Amino acid sequence: MEIHLKIIGSLLIALGLLHVSFPRYFNWKQELSTLSIMNRQIMYVHSFFIAFGVLLMGLLCLSSSNELLNTPLGKRVSLGIGIFWAARLLVQFFGYSTKVWRGKSFETTVHILFSIFWTYLTTIFMLTYFL
Repeated sequence: MEIHLKIIGSLLIALGLLHVSFPRYFNWKQELSTLSIMNRQIMYVHSFFIAFGVLLMGLLCLSSSNELLNTPLGKRVSLGIGIFWAARLLVQFFGYSTKVWRGKSFETTVHILFSIFWTYLTTIFMLTYFL
């Protein structure tokens, strides 16, 4: 199980860093230009903190996998993280319109890959708590 937490740690760090490309990839300068400055800044700030939180989860998994597996506090932290990723998995199916990805090969592939990834994260963190 420790190897899974190390793999997850590396993947979460990569995902956190990937967020740096979001503004350019999603053309936020143009797409968000019609929003008020408050709403535009909320998008940037919230995206930063999501990325930062994901990066920190990754660092936690890499640096403290043994503690997550073998201490009562670590198991509770794992449960919380597992619930977080379970909620994210549900949002993958019920928070996004299928219009975002259906009929588009790249977007469908990303949807499937992230659905698998969120399932993997949820499973490993829940198993870490319950085993």
